[in-house]
Amino acid sequence: MNAVAGKSASVSSVISLPVIVASLGYFVDVYDLLLFNIVRVPSLKDLGLSEEEISIVGAHIYNWQQAGLLIGGFIWGIMGDKLGRRSVLFGSILTYSLANVACGFVNNVELYALLRLIAGFGLAGELGAGITLIAEILPKELRGYGASVVASVGLAGAIAAFFAVKLTDWRIAYFIGGSMGLILLALRVNVLESVLFDLSRRKQKLIKVPWWTVFTNSSRLLRYVRCMGIGLPTYMVIGIYATFGNEFAKALGIQEEVQAGTCVLYTYIGIVTGDFFSGFLSQWLKSRKQAILIMILMTLAGTIWLMYGGIQSPESLYMCYGWLGFSIGYIAMFLTTTAEQFGTNLRATVTTSIANNVRATVLLTLPFYQYLKPQLGVLSAGITVGAVCFVLAFLALWKMEETYGKDLDYEEI
Repeated sequence: MNAVAGKSASVSSVISLPVIVASLGYFVDVYDLLLFNIVRVPSLKDLGLSEEEISIVGAHIYNWQQAGLLIGGFIWGIMGDKLGRRSVLFGSILTYSLANVACGFVNNVELYALLRLIAGFGLAGELGAGITLIAEILPKELRGYGASVVASVGLAGAIAAFFAVKLTDWRIAYFIGGSMGLILLALRVNVLESVLFDLSRRKQKLIKVPWWTVFTNSSRLLRYVRCMGIGLPTYMVIGIYATFGNEFAKALGIQEEVQAGTCVLYTYIGIVTGDFFSGFLSQWLKSRKQAILIMILMTLAGTIWLMYGGIQSPESLYMCYGWLGFSIGYIAMFLTTTAEQFGTNLRATVTTSIANNVRATVLLTLPFYQYLKPQLGVLSAGITVGAVCFVLAFLALWKMEETYGKDLDYEEI
């Protein structure tokens, strides 16, 4: 009896450790990813830039960070499928932790931009590798719970970043982020490799399928596009509705001052609870598709509330952003679904790249919003961009395979 109990405890610890490590990794990932957005103005002001220069240079540095995410999403994903998920968890966190520590010492904008490129490159590997690892380690009936824990703990990093900047200065905030990553690196030593990947590699049955066939094979491309499509509303809300919350407040006729940063904060508070809820919802419904559909419909309802709900006070606006955050809280869920759509030999590549490609869709939706705004106004431009994202998301979900409880021990051929 004791031997059985000991074995159960051992299995439990093996299963739980990757979830804990992935959760804390995503926490640091989100903290560091949003940190530049929060400290952009004070850091560039400290470097001697004028208000006009801050706007231009800040956008330039942000684009370098996004470029790092896009490049890193594919590089780390390919490495995850060739060298293992564990190697990415080590390499990515070391890269972005050192880059963020270095950002705390920066004294010129050229080096700042280069370091944000490196940080973005490193950050690109964290979430996709973590979700892939726990999808392959956890029993198939428990993957939704794992995604809930990873997302809810991880997205709290955004809240931590806001308070770190508020209680310290921007250099210390960078040091905190880098230090958290280096401490977490030490905790990852005992993390086991994915059983599915390890068995395939040891038995030499891992089929060599080039990563680019994701885009040349029609079946894989369609699955890839669908996985990206269902995530479109998430970063549309974060990148436009929340980030430009002050603009929407003025368009709604709210007289009191509304800070965009506060809108983002309430959105992320909602995301933390929503991501926890969505995983449990998918387990209860025994369906990824139904859970994601419910969350997208809730996001649509929140968008209608924002645009046409007659919001007249900052408090009501912040409540709306909390709802929107809660309803887009299926980020880890759509990435878990992505991992379940592909075989072991391409799973890390698609999950990691899609995690960052969906983030980067803001580079398309934001210029579209800015283009429409002078002609249509803030509210109409916002609802137009939203309508496009919702239509694409519903179309993507429509024919998507249901993957709840799917056996992931297979490969693309």
